[in-house]
Amino acid sequence: MAERMSAREAIALVCDTFTEQELADLSAMDDGPLGWAGYGAQRARASRRTGSAESVVHGTATLGDTRCVVISFEFGFLGGSLSERAGDRLEAAYTLAREHRLPLVSLIATGGSRMQEGMVALSQLQRVARASALLREARVAHIAVLRDPTTGGGWATLGAGADVVLALPGAQVGFAGSRVRPSDADPTAYTAEGQLAAGQIDAIVRPESLRGTLAFWVTALGTGAPSDRAGRAGTPGTAAATGPDDDTTGTPPAGSSTGAEPSGTIAAATAGVHGPARAAAGVTGSRPQGPSAGATAAGPADGAGGPGSSRPQAVAPPRALGGGGELPRSGWDAVRQARAAGRPRAQEYLDDYFTRREPLRGDRCGGDDPGMLCGVGLRDGRPVAYAAQCGTATTPAGYRTAARVIRLADRLGLPVLTLIDTPGAANGADAERSGAGAAIAELFGAVAAARTPLTSLLIGEGGSGGALALAAPGNTWATPDSYFSVIAPELAAAILKRAPDQVAHTADQLRLRPQDLVELGVVRGIVGPE
Repeated sequence: MAERMSAREAIALVCDTFTEQELADLSAMDDGPLGWAGYGAQRARASRRTGSAESVVHGTATLGDTRCVVISFEFGFLGGSLSERAGDRLEAAYTLAREHRLPLVSLIATGGSRMQEGMVALSQLQRVARASALLREARVAHIAVLRDPTTGGGWATLGAGADVVLALPGAQVGFAGSRVRPSDADPTAYTAEGQLAAGQIDAIVRPESLRGTLAFWVTALGTGAPSDRAGRAGTPGTAAATGPDDDTTGTPPAGSSTGAEPSGTIAAATAGVHGPARAAAGVTGSRPQGPSAGATAAGPADGAGGPGSSRPQAVAPPRALGGGGELPRSGWDAVRQARAAGRPRAQEYLDDYFTRREPLRGDRCGGDDPGMLCGVGLRDGRPVAYAAQCGTATTPAGYRTAARVIRLADRLGLPVLTLIDTPGAANGADAERSGAGAAIAELFGAVAAARTPLTSLLIGEGGSGGALALAAPGNTWATPDSYFSVIAPELAAAILKRAPDQVAHTADQLRLRPQDLVELGVVRGIVGPE
């Protein structure tokens, strides 16, 4: 079991400064709305023991260089239970965060609603839910830290409803508290570790690392961050004004320029590379679009909005890692290069691209796909959300997690980077039972609806719709050791009833090489190593 700390100890652990906000309470410690005998005396003893007037402490604080609003639960006050007065404090904290556009940090330790106040206490969950909805509508971030224990309505509202959910090691986390769950229930399911495995929380953070981790999140998601995110901070419930293309998505259409292009591209020399490989030298096919693969950066700095920009600028794609940038001579060569065991994978690309990153894990539906890395990273000091496939078949949980992250980035005004690398969507019976089709549709919808700009890089296998779901329309790039295809060449040959020795020829017919994709207008260009 995790060590329990008081509300103020938890605040001191993570905050550089803290100014408590206190509400005016009735001085009398009466027996509450139900007239529960002895309840007033219980509260008086709890107040003397903890130094708190209620189970919730709130106020303004600084984490690193960022101002925020902090809520901290006092478990020593009647088990951190929710009461009407606790509800007053929670609502006041949410309102403070929303009105001043400060990220909200909740340090939770609660056993649920207070029995001595009956349904009056339980109904506070509706107040919290409404306050949370208003905070989301105002596009203000909420980060929750699950202390021990976090159960009942506190978990189901403040905890599970936050944008980023962190937990201390060993914390008890679950809707059912220890005294009300089935006697034969697996105890692991009610721990922070079990909830992480089930896709319900983003990370487990040790106490000594919590201050730095929270400082990262409030800075990355804080509404007072980069100036090109100012347009996202419009009137709650309304979209920020974005000019004549206000009804378009954040990704550029074919033929447009984002102003954020790779600093390195494939060299113009294409000796020995046949036919359409010339696209990598700046010659596109019959569907010209945007800058060709031979183009260089010619706009605002990576990720920086232009003058008067009211939305974030698309980030440049990562540089190609690994080999010297040789383009494949044939379709089958492209497939073999993309499937090579030593090819750089998503982890290497993310580490090369970001100076620091923190994970966002899980689909919040009981699943977590280790083959889909999601989170927020810092690129030249600027926060960028990312979703990256790791070369495995993507599960429904992976698609739902990516969709969750893209929607979060869209709401908070962060640009998005996606890395495409999968042989295709997981197609086993378990995947079908878990809603593969619905999950892929959810991701397609999140990408299509996003008003924040998306940048995609194909870094390996692009296997059919399971890969395309993560691709930014009009702003997808490719590395030299990648391919994108409507279907794997082996499967295409089998469907066409061709002999195995015809697979390579089928790969050529599919025109799946990076240079083919440029000529067909499927990708904007091919990135180089620098």
